[in-house]
Formats: sequence, structure tokens, C-alpha cells
Amino acid sequence: MGTVKKVLHGDFNKRKAFLFLITAIVTLIVWNLPADVFGIAGLTVIQQRVIAIFVMAVMLWLTEAIPAWATSVGIIFVLLFFVSSSAFNFMQGEGASGQLLDYQGVMACFADPTIILFLGGFIIAIAATKSGLDAVMAKALITPFGNKSESVLLGFMLITGIFSMFISNTATAAMMLTFLTPVFKALPANGKGRIALTMAIPIGANLGGMGTPIGTPPNAFAFKTLNDLGMGVSFGQWALIMAPMVIIMLFIAWFIVKKLFPFSQKTIEIKIETHTEWNWRTWVVAITFLVTIILWICGKYIGVNANTTAMLPIAVFAVTGVITAEDLKDIDWGVIWMVAGGFALGLAMNGTGLAETAVKSIPFASWNPLVILIVSGLICYLLSNFISNTATAALLIPILTVVCQGMGDSLLPIGGTPTVLIGIAVAASCAMTLPISTPPNAIAYSTGLIQQKDMSKAGLLVGLVSMVIGYAILITFCKLGVL
Repeated sequence: MGTVKKVLHGDFNKRKAFLFLITAIVTLIVWNLPADVFGIAGLTVIQQRVIAIFVMAVMLWLTEAIPAWATSVGIIFVLLFFVSSSAFNFMQGEGASGQLLDYQGVMACFADPTIILFLGGFIIAIAATKSGLDAVMAKALITPFGNKSESVLLGFMLITGIFSMFISNTATAAMMLTFLTPVFKALPANGKGRIALTMAIPIGANLGGMGTPIGTPPNAFAFKTLNDLGMGVSFGQWALIMAPMVIIMLFIAWFIVKKLFPFSQKTIEIKIETHTEWNWRTWVVAITFLVTIILWICGKYIGVNANTTAMLPIAVFAVTGVITAEDLKDIDWGVIWMVAGGFALGLAMNGTGLAETAVKSIPFASWNPLVILIVSGLICYLLSNFISNTATAALLIPILTVVCQGMGDSLLPIGGTPTVLIGIAVAASCAMTLPISTPPNAIAYSTGLIQQKDMSKAGLLVGLVSMVIGYAILITFCKLGVL
């Protein structure tokens, strides 16, 4: 019986090792600074450690000295071994003033209800692809747009956006670009139509992700935080406001893209090949998908929340054999780890009392709410263009939660806490200027059909316009109390 030998390999990266070393040194310095340096009255030793861990997370996510998901693992590790009730004895002894984190709570971040919600979305995506239902849906949805070039562009953008509300935007972009391959063959090689259609996919995927709480990880952070604060935002409430907002953004993006990259050929013949065999398992996927969406939207009225509903597709597909153990390898576990690390940061700030201490000692109430909204949105937008939008949201949402709690009623003119936190999710999704900004951008750029200057031009214009629209709609509906 043969054995498989696995060998660890990989070049030593001096630059990343240096950045990691710098991060470690800065973290230790912050860890050991005199407490009064921070200007927060009543700061405990445990809370100072959390600040140091936060600094570590910021530096590692910004420098990418280690993979983003590995940073999240590191956050949870340090919290458990140095800040929790299961930390080393010398870390809990004399001099370690402050409230220790419940170690079970830290570990529970891996199985937070919002993580289950995300897993449900991943499972649905895998089942749809495996059954061929995604291609059937795409073909059915694109047909009504006819064969006029600009209409086809709108069709691909809208369909990509709708798919991205429920399926990973990375998987959606890859799938939709596959459907476009035969279309490109029918277009002039030197025309701008190819650029327009190629850009339609990442723009549709990035904007579409805002539509539901499972569309992107930043949405999940905002959704969880708002519910943890007792604001009771449901899946249906989110979708009721955000999905129509996405449709508006997609129409405006379509107008911008067709003006930037006009078609020289007025008509396009669309052919999407489907090889789906409609057996009982295919029907199981279709019906389960439909029931899950209905429960996500209406579950609040029958007592079933979105997180619980996410177990429906997981259970049904597992029991019926639609999803096997092998299929679980296709889940993007890196994203799951990143989200868990972000949740752990938020737990640390609240569980150690750091958030409450900061609220009491810093005069947030005197800050200008509009300035907070604009500055936080721009910071998120800028960071998300260069680092993972999941990492950006994981860093900003815990901080802004503290700021919002401290500002209290002074945020009412802009719609309150939901406007600020959901605004972060909007800004993160609007960041699509560079090939490295989002996975859909990278996938589109890898086709070789667009240049970076084309992507930057369209991504910057669409992103900034969408941010303005998004924030305006958020302020309006949040002031009305809909969110």
C-alpha cells in the first residue's frame, strides 16, 4: 500500500519577515506602554492588551506580512492565551487588572450564528453550481434582454448583481465571465464592447453584494453588530432597502460604462449552454433555494431568524446527498476564518469593557456626525481598494461601534448607528478601482481583455457615484426608522 509524502516548501520572503518583525516590536511596545499614554481614564491592563492586539491586526492586515486569514487566527490565538480566562497563569495574576474574556466566548466566534448564515450561502452556491441550476437561471434571466448590445450589457450587469446577493461575488464573476466567452468571439477585437462587457461583471458583482446580509463579509459584520446592539435588523429589512438600492446603482453603472466604452457593433447573439439534467436532486436544490430565500425575507414574521434559516439548505443538501464531504472543500474557509477573527476583535473590545471605558472618557457626543460619516466612509473606501474589504470592515466596525455608542442621539440627524455601520459595508463594496481591490476585479483583469487604466477609470467613477447614492439612501431610510 503506497503512501503519499507531502513536503513543506516555499521561498523565504525577507520583506514579509521584516514586516512581521516590525509588527511584533510595535505590538510589544504598545502592550507595555504606561497606561496614561492612551488618554483613556480607567484603562486596565487587560484593555491595554486588547489595544495592542488591535494594533497588531491593523499592521498585519495592512502590510499582508502573513495571509489575511492567518492574521485572524493569530488574533484569536493571542486573545485566548493572553487575555482570556484560560490564559497563562502569569497573565492572569497580580498586575493583570481588568475583566478577562470568557475563553468559550472567544472560541464561539468560529460558530457564531452569522458564520452559519455565511455557510448557508456558500452551500447554496455549491449546490447551484453542482446541479447546473446557476446556468439555467442565468440563461432564463438574460433572454428577456434581447440581442441589442447595450441591453445585453445591462442584462449581464443586473444578473451578476442579483446572483451576488446570494452567491459569493468571486464565484459569480467567474461563472458570468465563462458565459461571456462565446459573446466575445462575436465582437470586433479592436472595439470597446469587450471592455464594457468585461467590466460589467466585476461592477455587477461588487455592487450586487450589498443587497443582502450574506452578500459580502462586511455586510455580515454590520448585520451582526447591529443585532448585538439590540437594533433587531432582519434579513428582510436589509434586503427591502439595500436590494432596490443596488438595482438603482446598477442602472447608473450601466449608463456610465456604456458611455465610457461604447459598442461599435449594435447587436450581439447570446448563447448560454446548459447541460442540466432535471432529476429529483435538481428539484431539491431549486425548491430549497426558493424556500430559503422566502424564509430569509419573511422569517421574522413567523419567528425564524436568518441565521436559523441558513441551516435549512445545509441540512437538506447534506441529508439528500446533494452536498458531500468532498464538496465542503469548495467552501472559502479563508473568508470564514477572517470573519471569525473580526468577530473576536469586537468581542474583545466589549468583553473587556474597553468599549465602555472609551465611551465614558472620550467626548464623542461633541463630534460632528456628518464628518464621522464622511471620514469613516472615505477611509473604508481607500483601504478597501488596497487590502481585503473583509479586513477593512473587521478593523473599522468595532471602532465605529464605540464611536456611535458614545455619540448617542447626536447621530439622529444622519439616521443613527445603522447609517454609519451599514455605510461601511457600502463603502467597502464600492472600492473597485484596481485589479487587487476585489477578487471579481482580479478575475476580470486576468482575462487580458481590459487594461488597468480602463478598470481604474470605470471603477473610480462608478464607485464614488455609488457611494454618494448609497449614503443618501441610507440616511433617508434610517431617519425614517426602516433600518
